[in-house]
Amino acid sequence: MSRNATMTTENAEAMAIRVLSWLLSNPELLPTFLGTTGASESDLRQRLSDAEFLASVLDFLTSDDSWLKKCCDALELEYEAPMNARRLLPGGASVHWT
Repeated sequence: MSRNATMTTENAEAMAIRVLSWLLSNPELLPTFLGTTGASESDLRQRLSDAEFLASVLDFLTSDDSWLKKCCDALELEYEAPMNARRLLPGGASVHWT
């Protein structure tokens, strides 16, 4: 996504699917993702259209700076792009406590 493009929910979901594909190609990180999210390998195919599951993919990626950088470098994304995408998926709205 270019710097000037507006992020949409559809773009956010597409990005999460790209991140998931990257995770699937990473045999060292995939077991950590599955263990952290509780997803099974069959869930990965069945839940591709589930916005909440896609949000969990981005939550996982953005929980570790080194994973985020490796993924963004591989996918040619700006480092803030996954977090921007995450904000558009379920549960991603900023919480204001005041």
